[in-house]
Amino acid sequence: MANILIIDDQAWVKELCRESLAGEGFTVSTTDDVESVMENILSFNPHIVLLNQYLKHGFLVWDVLQGIKIQHPNLPVLIVTAHNTHLFDPHLSQADGYLVKSHTAAHELREKISNLLNQLPVVQEDSEFPSPI
Repeated sequence: MANILIIDDQAWVKELCRESLAGEGFTVSTTDDVESVMENILSFNPHIVLLNQYLKHGFLVWDVLQGIKIQHPNLPVLIVTAHNTHLFDPHLSQADGYLVKSHTAAHELREKISNLLNQLPVVQEDSEFPSPI
């Protein structure tokens, strides 16, 4: 199954996502340490990253997203947000999708993850990152 890295500064969101996705058979790692995102990516080898749009300590999500995409351009990143006020921000085009937290978010999240995984080459347990198609 695929590895999913959740970057969020709200503990309850991380735990809820971890429980839900682990229950689906995914291996999940969570962090709120934005400064060590790249180390987390290298050590955990995620197939998808869920990135909260609002980060603590003044970090700009767009800078984190750009850093991920520069170093790992084929790594899908979903922006997860509580507000849909930035859905037309041009920075969002760097992401592979977004999810607005709502009562249907769990179902939508599973759908988006499934769609992204289906776009990747076959996920191999021992591979570092999926290779481009």
